Amino acid sequence: MDERNLISDSMISEIKQILSEARNHVVHEVNSALLQSYWEIGRVIVEHEQDNNERAEYGKQTLLVLSKRLMHEFGKGFSVANIQFMRRFYLEYQIQQTVSVKLTWSHYCELLSISDKDKRSFYEKECVNSGWSVRELRRQMDSSLFERLLLSSGKVNKEKVLELATKGNEITTPQDIMKDPYVFEFLGIPEEKPVLESDLEKALLLHLEKFLLELGKGFMFVGTQQRVTIGNVHYYVDMVFYNKILKSYVLIELKTKKLMPAAVGQLNAYLNYYAIEVNEEDDNPPIGIILCTDKDSTSVEYALGGINNTIFASKYTYIIPDKDVLVAQVEAVLGAIEKKQ
Repeated sequence: MDERNLISDSMISEIKQILSEARNHVVHEVNSALLQSYWEIGRVIVEHEQDNNERAEYGKQTLLVLSKRLMHEFGKGFSVANIQFMRRFYLEYQIQQTVSVKLTWSHYCELLSISDKDKRSFYEKECVNSGWSVRELRRQMDSSLFERLLLSSGKVNKEKVLELATKGNEITTPQDIMKDPYVFEFLGIPEEKPVLESDLEKALLLHLEKFLLELGKGFMFVGTQQRVTIGNVHYYVDMVFYNKILKSYVLIELKTKKLMPAAVGQLNAYLNYYAIEVNEEDDNPPIGIILCTDKDSTSVEYALGGINNTIFASKYTYIIPDKDVLVAQVEAVLGAIEKKQ
């Protein structure tokens, strides 16, 4: 008898699910135990320092000796750098229950490199909420997501900083999905190289997974060059997405030059079409985003003024923005607000 007739596909599928769940459970338990152990090691080190009232130089020497002893018995996971992270892990998370077992030790090592507590808390919340890998966390930190969200929200104040720190980036309004600038460094296109809009679209499509991560939470890809027929004339939207959190279609137009008012009028027509012809009863009004290489605030104000549809214009860049510049911009706005108060 054929062996394949003795065992059904459903039987194999059920066994695979059992094994997968068991492995995930083991990984979760190991990770939880590891985080608890490293937190306890950090506590022992800090309490030892406090009891002995050690000088900083003596403390460094203690960590060096401790590292050698532990590496001899337990392996390379106890380098001086890693032990220093354990010490800081305890100092920054002295209430053990605030440590999320959804994150790994590698996540926390990246997070502990951030000195600003609000910023660190934001990235921690986003890691948990969005399920970022360590690599994606590093990329979002390098691209200054925290500062970009603050600058693009139009609400750079201490309340907005606190909101991001305590909740992460909550998506409740169309404005919440916006970033300025968007960062497309994953395309590998030199900043000075001229690119056709059709080539930019193809490049984003080839890196769709990374583009979706840059767009943010809730985005699902619908298609490119989606046809819109107005007065028996066919037009085509560059890229269409659906945001399941906002329950809205998001229409994106790509411009490889400075924003022009005509682009706003064109996108506005597309949004009207989607609102009438495409939206289902439970869909919210569609959202339009124009991604351009540059925009003038006055031009944007005049171009978007008086339009009922929700349209945003944002710059994009092919390189990681200068982190210090973005941090300085945020601090300048917050400083100006404090002076007024």
